[in-house]
Amino acid sequence: MVARAPRSTHSRPRWESINDAADRLGVHHQTVRRWVSAGRLEAVRFGPRVLRVRVEDVDRLGTPLPTAGGGPLVG
Repeated sequence: MVARAPRSTHSRPRWESINDAADRLGVHHQTVRRWVSAGRLEAVRFGPRVLRVRVEDVDRLGTPLPTAGGGPLVG
């Protein structure tokens, strides 16, 4: 039996396309591209035309913020 090195506790980042990120957030892909251009979302180029964003970063954009009152809005 061959001993294997223990797996790192750091997981590798998961990447997704601009279009996939936009679909998950319910926005247009150009909106995600604007967020990248504005520095609101980090992106990495994997080739001349391949741009990817981290799934964790996209998830963070969609995290709801608590309201000041903590309860539902009443209209």
